Amino acid sequence: MEALDKVRETEVWKSVFRPGSIFRKGYKDTQRDRALAMMNNVLYHLHPVKIKRHGLKLTYTFCLGGLSFFLFALLTVTGIYLMFFYRPSADIGGAQAYSDMLTIRNTVFFGDLVRNIHRWSAHLMVFTVALHMARVFYTGAYKPPREFNWVVGVILLFLTLGLSFTGYLLPWDQLSIWAVTVGTNLAGYSPLIASQVRFLLLGGLEVGPATLLRWYVLHVLALPFVLVLFLAVHFWRIRKDGGISGPL
Repeated sequence: MEALDKVRETEVWKSVFRPGSIFRKGYKDTQRDRALAMMNNVLYHLHPVKIKRHGLKLTYTFCLGGLSFFLFALLTVTGIYLMFFYRPSADIGGAQAYSDMLTIRNTVFFGDLVRNIHRWSAHLMVFTVALHMARVFYTGAYKPPREFNWVVGVILLFLTLGLSFTGYLLPWDQLSIWAVTVGTNLAGYSPLIASQVRFLLLGGLEVGPATLLRWYVLHVLALPFVLVLFLAVHFWRIRKDGGISGPL
């Protein structure tokens, strides 16, 4: 016992076993400490130990927000897999992008399955995000103090549509080329900056290799990065505003 007491008096023991070290000695179970643990822990912040009763009612939210986030995560995983076998090149000598798309469908192990999961997840994400926005609107969840988060949600809706539309061109087949041609022609009728918007989207005067590369960067880098930032703000505001809003 005397030897153990001497060990406990050493600086090594004190530095390892003091409060706040790698070995926890517990904490005071007070309301303030619980609140601090909630605010300083990401896992507790996303999944709090206490939620309101209506937040557990499936028929109120239908888990549309959670489904949208799950589909985004699934799109990220499948999209990264497809990036290993896809090159956004459409030179005049040969459409490499279209050739790679055929290779993914016919040669790559599970390529066609992953591509179809990616495609249908994109369609479902647009659907679930639109339904989520409708649910928030019809239940009045956009009202104060949640009006800021409603604006964030609208931005997320447009980002989702942008991701869906930019991905539509990547197969570089006739269907996608003419769909993007129609879409960019419609954008060319926007007020004041019509020609600038169209040139910015096409990277030239018509759909071509520059358009494919530009939309590929938007689809796999720019838009997902912005969407993740707004998703973080969206989740943070839900907790900041008191969790899921209750029925009117």
